[in-house]
Amino acid sequence: MFDRYFDAVRRFFRNKVEHQAEDLVQRTFIGCVEGRDRFRGDASFRTYLFAIAHNVLRDHLRRNRRPPEELDLEKMSLVDLGASPTSLLAAHAEQRLLLHGLRKIPVASQVILELYYWERMTGPELGAFLGVPEDTARSRLRRAKQQLEAAIRGLEASASEMESTISGLEQWAAGLRAQLLPAR
Repeated sequence: MFDRYFDAVRRFFRNKVEHQAEDLVQRTFIGCVEGRDRFRGDASFRTYLFAIAHNVLRDHLRRNRRPPEELDLEKMSLVDLGASPTSLLAAHAEQRLLLHGLRKIPVASQVILELYYWERMTGPELGAFLGVPEDTARSRLRRAKQQLEAAIRGLEASASEMESTISGLEQWAAGLRAQLLPAR
């Protein structure tokens, strides 16, 4: 189980809480083992594992929030939460724009996009992850893409870089996915 899902769970945390990613990965797998009796098989194990990772992330962000006010991941971005820029070295300007754009949209939208592009979750899997019907999950995915496009357009970049990033989103996301794989 660990070998099969480690890379994906680490990638989930890496662009959100880069320096604490290893600890949060460990907490996720511990939570998975501790909660194994709660897994009913209604969704895939992968979806269940990412739901645990999402809860670990939310708890981490809530604990580190200063002042500890209400945490609304549907509205707040990592930038809003005081996250520092990632040290991930993007190979292309488009990848840098994508990373910065992801960090400017609400965390809930960032999570959906990363699960879709990096973990290749399907509509039904996203629905199970979110606990909503598939159509609702697809609507949230569309809204997240729109938020990302608006965030990218709001960054300082050349028009050609912005258009290339937006039109080639799947390509640039795939390149970042490969960079986010841990060196083991």
